[in-house]
Amino acid sequence: MKKWMLIVLFGLLLLPALSEAGDYVIGEGDALDIYVWGVKELNVSVKVRPDGKITIPGVGDVKASGFTPPGLQKSLGEKLKELVKNPNVTVTVKEITNSKVYIFGGGVKSVAFDLNRSTTLLQLLCNIGEVRGADLKRAYILRNGKKIKAGFHKLYISGDTNEDIAIESGDSIYIPALSIADKSIYVLGAVNTPRYIEYRDGITILQAVLESGGFSKFAKQNDTTILRKEGDKDVFITVKAKDLINDGDLSQNLKLKPNDFIIVKEGMF
Repeated sequence: MKKWMLIVLFGLLLLPALSEAGDYVIGEGDALDIYVWGVKELNVSVKVRPDGKITIPGVGDVKASGFTPPGLQKSLGEKLKELVKNPNVTVTVKEITNSKVYIFGGGVKSVAFDLNRSTTLLQLLCNIGEVRGADLKRAYILRNGKKIKAGFHKLYISGDTNEDIAIESGDSIYIPALSIADKSIYVLGAVNTPRYIEYRDGITILQAVLESGGFSKFAKQNDTTILRKEGDKDVFITVKAKDLINDGDLSQNLKLKPNDFIIVKEGMF
């Protein structure tokens, strides 16, 4: 008896947080340990078959899929009353293969993520790799066919952890790609390599100029202009880039927005 108690306690310690809470729903492929206290012949380790059933000695095939561990314990206890007086049943989820989250949308690699422990949205985003090309503002979570959370930008980029939520088995997470228009910043004029640069959150005018080869020798650095579209209006923002580079005036190192044009004027002197 003591041996079985130690085994069960050890299994409970290893059990993921989802099943510890009693909320985990058993599914096809999950591995279970079934213990009937005082009746070692009924103690079995089983895997839930594709039909959702397991086989218990003396009882036969029993539906397991769709139950929580406590729910299955109760169901088995009722069925075992014909064999055992006052059966005391414990169900431990030894291995979870059924709990998955589905990530899709083109902004990141589509994948079925194994949810084998309690996980938040932030933890999940940190595990799926590069999100530079993803439009986190248009991303959302689907749960049971309903959109329950829209927009991940404040959480992942701005660090607002109040936006974090717990992920549940079966959730679908849509993360679209940035559109071509949203991705681009254009650097023109007196730089060594005029080009467009893929937009990324937090990029500054100095970074964009450096990624375009830096100012040419004819550049009028204090005549650098950002052309920005705001609604139907064209807005021109003058940047004294020479003061930024030579004097360290960081107030001139403005953050850029998607579709900004950086125009560096040229002069002989």
